[in-house]
Amino acid sequence: MTTFTPFTPGRGLTLDLQGHVATLEFSRPPLNFFDQELIMDLVAALAYLDQLPACRVVILQAEGKTFCAGADFSGLGQNGEKILPRKLYKHAVRLFRTAKPLIVVVEGAAIGGGLGLALVGDYRVTSEKARFSANFNRLGMHQGFGISVTLPRVVGLQMASLLIATGRRIDGAQAVRIGLADVLAEPGEERQAARALAEEIAKSAPLAVMSSRQTLRAGLADAVDAIIDREASEQEWQVLTNDFAEGNKAMRERRDPEFTGT
Repeated sequence: MTTFTPFTPGRGLTLDLQGHVATLEFSRPPLNFFDQELIMDLVAALAYLDQLPACRVVILQAEGKTFCAGADFSGLGQNGEKILPRKLYKHAVRLFRTAKPLIVVVEGAAIGGGLGLALVGDYRVTSEKARFSANFNRLGMHQGFGISVTLPRVVGLQMASLLIATGRRIDGAQAVRIGLADVLAEPGEERQAARALAEEIAKSAPLAVMSSRQTLRAGLADAVDAIIDREASEQEWQVLTNDFAEGNKAMRERRDPEFTGT
């Protein structure tokens, strides 16, 4: 294990470099909800790794049984004084402007904004036990975290529309079939599979890999930046609706919501 003296990861983050592969892990138990602090800390860590010549590939993973259950919006709605998502999303855009290939390990669930975080990566490694869901509409709100751009980019517009409108959960095997994930590992072997993929990429010429990646992702960060304004504007009024309150209440009570369109 390598100790990074020039850089100290933020709260709940660990960073390790072995060979040419860096592993960045975050921990926000029990469900790894993200907030602005975590997003900014991830941005700082990835920016540091971009300046580290020895690092050629980055693996992002989470501690625990859930990759990320999204942002905790339970405090929003009916009381407009709470901080709304726009500022957080604007910080998240910087995740798309990094230079090194990023492999995301999805163990457990990637839900809502957690799916958005997983979609920052170039590749996703998972197992059939994982669950993916763009559940925003089921909560009574518009999708966020740039998912309006990133999800159609990997699964196509029609499939993205279906996943967003239904909020359905799909397992890792189906995620691989539709292109949402890239590698299907045996349960418990997701990290080893991600490491194997990272080492395979690291064997390619690093300058060529970064250059090719920049070409393939040309315009992505700018598109996410632009769409976030639309996403945040829609969320800002929808979190004040009765449907949003009902969606969150139903989620906590583990039942189907009864929306009224108000």
